[in-house]
Amino acid sequence: MKITLLKGDGIGPEIADQVVRILDTLNLPFEYETYEIGQNAYDKYGVLIPDEVIESIKKNKICLKAPVTTPVGKGFRSVNVGLRLAFDLYANIRPAKNTDGVKTRYDNVDLVVFRENTEDLYIGEEEVIDDNTVEAIKRITKTASDRIIRSAFEYARANNRHKVTCVHKANILKKSDGLFLSEFNKIKEDYPDIEANDLIVDNTCMQLVMKPEQFDIMVMPNLYGDIVSDLTSGLIGGLGLLPSVNKNDDVAIFEAVHGSAPDIAGKGIANPTALLYSACMMLDHLNYKDEAAKIRNAVSDVLKNTDVRTPDLGGSSSTIEYVDEIIKRL
Repeated sequence: MKITLLKGDGIGPEIADQVVRILDTLNLPFEYETYEIGQNAYDKYGVLIPDEVIESIKKNKICLKAPVTTPVGKGFRSVNVGLRLAFDLYANIRPAKNTDGVKTRYDNVDLVVFRENTEDLYIGEEEVIDDNTVEAIKRITKTASDRIIRSAFEYARANNRHKVTCVHKANILKKSDGLFLSEFNKIKEDYPDIEANDLIVDNTCMQLVMKPEQFDIMVMPNLYGDIVSDLTSGLIGGLGLLPSVNKNDDVAIFEAVHGSAPDIAGKGIANPTALLYSACMMLDHLNYKDEAAKIRNAVSDVLKNTDVRTPDLGGSSSTIEYVDEIIKRL
């Protein structure tokens, strides 16, 4: 089985190599087609996403992607957004669950954020009106809203989840978020076995911090999904523990939520757990569920029973030392 591997930049290549080391330990029938994207690809080939990358993902349908730098306020648009739009990867799924051995203020977090991935403010359409005014377009469609909402309910039903919460700002954005909420209220009627409710996004953030156990599956437009999922990472110990997949009905790109952390690149201290958990989501997707469970259990064993952990998790171990301990348990 061939998998497209995108090593990214910053800490991307370091953590990608270590995740592949762990997967190789399980003797899985994987063959990797490895490519560069982002600034590294631009410096070499003059494009951010080479055609070979697109063709490889089209052919293989499965991609494991390490972080890629996105400039802030200047330069090129996000490569991540580019890939999502290129393949119409409408669903961004980000599960947040406590990891045994990682102490946080919460011990009962087990929720999944479904983020619409192709529209909202992330279409990047902005216009300078005059020297004083810039406008950005927020686009919400019935088609995109319907498929992400239905995807959340189908996931809940398939994974024995019991509740779906729609997050919105329809009290202010009555037409755009109002459309998203209206579609949610229509679709929930098709799933009478699943509890459904809705919350305004600012109230959602407060409720997450006060009582995260009330949430199960959450579905929302693009911008809120980006913000809320980062908040959920704080509940479980940080972005270094939050995996994700960007998918449609045919193609799936698995990636860590965190960025490329260029400030620690090359220092050998990056935390590979989020990308490793993303790889576990990939294994689940490919029906290697036992292997995914073994990896998750090995990570928990290391964090519960040893002091071996990277600095972001309160330790002093290197990336390789941490991965060595995980591999020992496999």
